[in-house]
Amino acid sequence: MNQSVDDYETDKVCIVGAGPSGLIMARQLAKASVPFDVFEKHSYVGGIWDPDNIGSPIYSSAHFISSKHTSYFYGFPMPAIYPDYPSQQQLLDYIRAFAEAYGLYDRITFDCPVESARPDDGGWVVTAGGRERRYRALIAAPGVNWHPNLPDYPGISSYTGDARHSVTYNHPDEFRQSRVLIVGGGNSGADIACDAARSADATFFSVRRGYRYLPKYVFGIPTDVYVNEGGQPPAGVVMPEDPSALLDALVGDLTRFGLPAPDHDALASHPILNTQILHHLAHGEVIAKPDVARFTSSGAIFTDGTEEPVDTVIFATGYDSKIPFVDESLFEWNGGRPQLYLNIFHRAIDNLYVLGFVEFADAAYHRFDEMAQLIAIDLTATGADKARFTDLKSTHQPDLRGGMDYIDSARHANYVETHTYQHVMSEVRDSFGWPAVDDSSFPTRSNSRSDRR
Repeated sequence: MNQSVDDYETDKVCIVGAGPSGLIMARQLAKASVPFDVFEKHSYVGGIWDPDNIGSPIYSSAHFISSKHTSYFYGFPMPAIYPDYPSQQQLLDYIRAFAEAYGLYDRITFDCPVESARPDDGGWVVTAGGRERRYRALIAAPGVNWHPNLPDYPGISSYTGDARHSVTYNHPDEFRQSRVLIVGGGNSGADIACDAARSADATFFSVRRGYRYLPKYVFGIPTDVYVNEGGQPPAGVVMPEDPSALLDALVGDLTRFGLPAPDHDALASHPILNTQILHHLAHGEVIAKPDVARFTSSGAIFTDGTEEPVDTVIFATGYDSKIPFVDESLFEWNGGRPQLYLNIFHRAIDNLYVLGFVEFADAAYHRFDEMAQLIAIDLTATGADKARFTDLKSTHQPDLRGGMDYIDSARHANYVETHTYQHVMSEVRDSFGWPAVDDSSFPTRSNSRSDRR
């Protein structure tokens, strides 16, 4: 049955998603006096950080891999009582307190998935909750860790054990009295292997290539704080200037744990902040294995010819970036990632924006606020400024990698060098006369715990 399109939202902007990036966008538009609606398919704010949301990849032991000192919403610091690396529940409480403090709840329609959004007559027709509405612009902020990437290994169809993606994992008790194989050496794979080490009968950690594992502290200082604030070693300690040499000095030779030697520079891949995995490898509680060659009915054969019987296989093999409510043919794709100007703006559709689909070795929330400000600049621009921004989208081709040669993987298809990225964004912002986004951009609000349920 066709429904008529409601016209009263014509001057509004539609934001899809009330996770961290969607909330950051909502606050920015409210500051810029741009009218908007937010649609969220779940019953509350929090995105992936709410494990009750169907499809959330968050497990009980999950913590932030960046520290509270660098990864917070501008103008809204995390509570002083929080540890340096907050837990999943603390992050969820913090996100909800943020939405409360800035009056965002009343702007969100919950339990209202967006089924489709299509460009129409210079605007967008958005179907949400079975109802069509018209908007002047669409901002997709659906999050990136909702669509598991599950590789098709040889023999997996004949394996009779429990084989699943890490998105299904929740608690270490799942591994009791089991021989467990974790496939994938990223942050979630390392975390889950550590959980298994404490509960499983045996834990195997299969990695395809050599990575470096970063400590969470350097000389007692959270690593991201040490790096971003130009930390200095104690008197008498000489540190290598090369990041790869520095990490090799701090962590040592990884091959002694059975891991392959790193095959790329430290900054050429997404950082893995986990040295607990090295502790468990050193104590024999986790056994390193190379890539899986094929599965058998009862286990796995690895590329070095060794074989292990296993009861449970967890594929920590990442996620695909999808915007399921928009026709994918509207985008150009590379490595499963949409190709956008500054990883934000569609180059040909002037009123289509994506927030949060970018990867860098840095805390995300400050960058999201800077990205959201650029969207606000475009949405409020008129006359010559609007024409100039439209031209930038279609013609500006900045180098966002700062000369870095990132490893060839789907995850790194949209990877940017964070300082280069910040510099390019600031150049665009400055050209339109807008101030930098920082803690002074928003009135500081209380960050006491709030629970509206």
